Amino acid sequence: MIQSFSRNDRRVLKLPAVHPCEGVSPQTLLSSLITLSSSICNYQSKFFATQRRNARETIREIGILRMFFEEIQDRSLTLSYSSVLCFSELHLTFQKIQFLFEDCTREGARLWMLMKSEFVTTQFRVLIREVATALDVMPLNLIDVGEEVKEFVELVAKQASKAKFELDPDDEQRARLVLSILNQFEKGIEPEFQAIKQVLDYLGIKRWSDCNNEVKFLEEQIGFQCSDSDEKEVPFLGSLVGFMNYCRAVVFEELDYRNANQMVNSETIGCLNPEDFRCPVSLELMIDPVTVSTGQTYDRCSIQKWLKAGNMLCPKTGKRLTNTELVPNTSLRKLIQQFCNDKGISLAKSRGQSHDITRTIAPASPVAAEAMRFLSKFLARKLVFGTSEQKNKAAYEIRLLAKSNIFNRSCLIEACTIPSLLNLLSLNNMSTQENAISALLKLSKHTIGKREIIENGGLRLILEVLKKGLSLEAKQTAAATLFYLSSVKEYRKLIGEEPEAIPGLVELIKEGTSCGKKNAVVAIFALLLSPKNSKRVLEAGTVPLLIDILASSDKAELVTDTLAVIASLAENAEGAVAILQTSSLPLITKTLQCSTSKAGKEYCISTLLSLCTNGGVEAVAVLAKDPSLMASLYANLTDGNSHSSKKARSLMKILHNFHETSTSELMASAVPHERSVHVW
Repeated sequence: MIQSFSRNDRRVLKLPAVHPCEGVSPQTLLSSLITLSSSICNYQSKFFATQRRNARETIREIGILRMFFEEIQDRSLTLSYSSVLCFSELHLTFQKIQFLFEDCTREGARLWMLMKSEFVTTQFRVLIREVATALDVMPLNLIDVGEEVKEFVELVAKQASKAKFELDPDDEQRARLVLSILNQFEKGIEPEFQAIKQVLDYLGIKRWSDCNNEVKFLEEQIGFQCSDSDEKEVPFLGSLVGFMNYCRAVVFEELDYRNANQMVNSETIGCLNPEDFRCPVSLELMIDPVTVSTGQTYDRCSIQKWLKAGNMLCPKTGKRLTNTELVPNTSLRKLIQQFCNDKGISLAKSRGQSHDITRTIAPASPVAAEAMRFLSKFLARKLVFGTSEQKNKAAYEIRLLAKSNIFNRSCLIEACTIPSLLNLLSLNNMSTQENAISALLKLSKHTIGKREIIENGGLRLILEVLKKGLSLEAKQTAAATLFYLSSVKEYRKLIGEEPEAIPGLVELIKEGTSCGKKNAVVAIFALLLSPKNSKRVLEAGTVPLLIDILASSDKAELVTDTLAVIASLAENAEGAVAILQTSSLPLITKTLQCSTSKAGKEYCISTLLSLCTNGGVEAVAVLAKDPSLMASLYANLTDGNSHSSKKARSLMKILHNFHETSTSELMASAVPHERSVHVW
């Protein structure tokens, strides 16, 4: 009867309890009540940063009621209809209490629970009153339990109806202290260290990772608020994020590095196609992707509306749904979130404005702005005057802060962190080099950041990391940084002229992980936007490596990006010849047939068209022998975009002309032969 009440995707302080069904047996209901009671009582061993008194009193009362339920079960007593109704109400209330306990002890939610302590106290009060109401109407005289147990239950009923669940004075005092600190930030006054430490100690935030969990939770709440189009608390949440970011960097000297490494993944860049992340029904970016019984994925909101309208066919395949179960597609959701973070897209506001990048351009609040400015100056000082460990930690903090926030990047750049980060690249310390190059990568996404890197001699240092980096992660991050620098026309030319740049990227394609290969491929693609770099890419022996990726890689994104580079190289005669020399035409046509990416299909068609145009009749002859190619091109006329369809029509015309010419020549050669036979 009890499903999973602990759901990580549940909104905090939302208590979605479900009333027991009317036909539930008394034995099942009783067993479920005992399980719920035990689960609530188990919270006695957990740490409550706030609401300690209210939680303790609630657990005490639920513990007594558990004894009552267990005695009924042990004695196999028959329950009257009115008793079952009361137990159903208790079951509903117990669910809500468990949800509330989950939130009060939730990892990362301590500061938010403190600031919402008055509301949480009210929730405790309301729920205990609900318990009292159910016990008041319960016919205890019809339940044959011991007198002592009855007395305990009656005592709980009285205490629950009269208990004063009030705001803990200590919680109230610390919440006011937080508000005072926020007020100081807003006025441009850096708060006292001891005041901040007092708040953190009270909440049990003792390590860097504890503080980081608070930041992640608060940012998650901002996302929820935006997705519900209810942004009234977003500025306050943003202020708390700014406060905790400041605490994380300033208060905690020691980095929990074992955990920290799990918090920032290697940077992967590429041209992820947002079309792959759109719901087939609404055509908007999916916020909550779910999979139906046919294996197709839709946004939960869209497919629920479809089902509610009485449709039992899969919208995309037309097959009948065997059930209406919606299975969360967590992997796809993470990919979409990563895509939105990398592109500066606000996923929460993606409906109707999928390309909105304004959310992080401005600070969430004046408090967040001032806290970030203080923090940027602090980190800049540590990069210059700190110990080697402090410099490493400062670089890591910048890496985190600049990851997906444009305002943070601008503050960090204004604080002159880039020259100091560049200096760290030459240190013989793998961790410091990784953090420094990753921080520079994030800052290179900002227009001023690109300029600062180039003007401070950063290109040479980044190329040195690409060639001789102390780890593969550092090398592949250097490649990603080159990609962002290449978005500026004059920098593309500058990078291409460096003799070690393109060979370094090609070497990374050879030895790198899938992430490294992808970063190198995309960086090369960006450099090819400067025509003079095409020859350099060919001379570096890039084409055979790209073809090998097509033949062997199972990473769809890497294959799509590789196709983009091949299509670009095929646009000139030298590139077309190099591609044809690898005998890769059958591989490209097979990729066209198998690819699930619209972008990948378009790159395949573009490549084949360029090879026919620049490679001569031999390339056309090979393609004309493939009977499946024409079917793939016809399919693209309906499924592809206008640009892709235009290229497909051009290629089909070339193939048709070749067939007609070949047929005419065959007929012409056959006629004289017939005449000669007639003469004989």
